[in-house]
Amino acid sequence: MRSYKTIKSFLAICCFVSPTYIIYRLYLVREGPPCMKKSCGCETCITDQGVSHWFDKRFNSRIEPLLTSDNQNIPPAVLLWWLGLQSKHPKLSFVHSRLFEIMPKSDPLKTDDFCRCRRCAIVGNSKNLKGSNYGELIDSQDFVIRMNRAVTKGYELDVGKKTTHHFMYPESAQDLEPNIHLVLVPFKPRDIWWFSNVLSNGNSASSYTRLKRYIKVDKDKAAIFHPAFFKYISDSWTEHHGRYPSTGMLALIFGLHICDQLSVFGYGMDSKGNWYHYWENNRLAGAFHLTGVHNASFEAKIISRLAEIGKIQLYRGRREAS
Repeated sequence: MRSYKTIKSFLAICCFVSPTYIIYRLYLVREGPPCMKKSCGCETCITDQGVSHWFDKRFNSRIEPLLTSDNQNIPPAVLLWWLGLQSKHPKLSFVHSRLFEIMPKSDPLKTDDFCRCRRCAIVGNSKNLKGSNYGELIDSQDFVIRMNRAVTKGYELDVGKKTTHHFMYPESAQDLEPNIHLVLVPFKPRDIWWFSNVLSNGNSASSYTRLKRYIKVDKDKAAIFHPAFFKYISDSWTEHHGRYPSTGMLALIFGLHICDQLSVFGYGMDSKGNWYHYWENNRLAGAFHLTGVHNASFEAKIISRLAEIGKIQLYRGRREAS
């Protein structure tokens, strides 16, 4: 008798669940998964439209961040602007030949998973990270993007130890652990020459300062920041304040394009108005801020605005001025 009641209950549940499941499957076929109606699978997504006219006017999802064989075109106007960043540059034929040698075949960050929820941390190098205890939060993100000479050893409690992407240019180059994506920021065409050489035979090109002839990197994960994306940031985001955007600004806008949610750490000054790195004891406070190449004040306003409209979560650190 008890077995009969159990079977009866099971059949009753099946009679209820089966039509519901069939209806849901038909809904998925017709409408797609619920996340398909959004730009990602997170509760809120960076690319959600209509949140801010200021953001929508500047953000252009059609511009690809990385230079690849599938995205190798550099428009003449972009090329002219890029070559003009430095007074000396190699011939255009040389630049193109080097680009073809070292660029990846396809964008390693692209995915067809519309329901993804990619959470990222951009970790700057500001001294406001000291004493922040952000390390565990930073390491919990899917992607952790660092830049230049970022140091983690000995500072793990505040800055974490995980790195998935590392932005650098020749003068800030350092060895990287395996499985980290190196993203070269070519501030000048000669950087391409250097990049090609250090990934092959270790003979770097001449520059105004001594460069590393070889760096330990995962060559299969090396990538080049696209000059067109570089110019897009200069035109649409920093609006030509400063000669060109800082590495920190390039990394942050890169994060807006490849991530669905973005947390930003280690940007800005400390409580005394100093703009230098958390691993340094720099007495020349403000030297980094007033280089004349980048406009740190204008970039700080952009970052604050992105935080105000909810496109990024900005962690200012316990020691940063309010």
